[in-house]
Amino acid sequence: MRPPKPPAAQDAGVLVIGLGRFGSAIASTLEALGHDVLAVERDADLVAQWAGRVPLVEADATNPEALEQLGARDFSVAVVGVGSYLEASVLITGNLVDLGTPQIWAKAISNEHARILQRIGAHHVVLPEADAGARVAHLVSGKMLDYIEVEDGFTIVKMRPPKETQGFTIAQTKVHERYGVTIIGVKSPGEDFVYAEPDTRISANDLLIVSGHADLLERFAARP
Repeated sequence: MRPPKPPAAQDAGVLVIGLGRFGSAIASTLEALGHDVLAVERDADLVAQWAGRVPLVEADATNPEALEQLGARDFSVAVVGVGSYLEASVLITGNLVDLGTPQIWAKAISNEHARILQRIGAHHVVLPEADAGARVAHLVSGKMLDYIEVEDGFTIVKMRPPKETQGFTIAQTKVHERYGVTIIGVKSPGEDFVYAEPDTRISANDLLIVSGHADLLERFAARP
């Protein structure tokens, strides 16, 4: 009997399928950061638009043979940026699952779409519009300048300091005792970011990096 064929090295980088707004942003950013990336797009106009800007091939990723031919099996991470066409999104994700891609990120346009992608084997499902809408809702409602929900309500925000904290050290403000949130860093204009210490003094022009439960952060950020 012949010995089994060893698995592919899977070190070719990131495969990005679909060069719409979502996929092209991921591919171009990865390229700018120096990561190995290969984009796959079947629309000839988009291929022409992105030719020379990111490494790409024109192919139909709903066809498993096309993915095999372009070496998709060698990639450790794949991003399915095709969201508007449900059938294509599902077929491409299924093809990647069949290839044994270790990490599959897929774009969804609805909760139902997301559930389907998860059921067929996508490891990470992203709903860009829903996520962006929720994030912006938090930003427009207070002093928050950036908002990242990590998991289970635990959130990290960038925000302006409430008046009651300005001119005082973190220990003096008693923010954690009073509001249940933790100031983890302070960025003063023209100075490097510093991790917060009890004697770190907060000024009106500083930016605070604060962590805690989303509800508690909302309350803290609503302070005048």
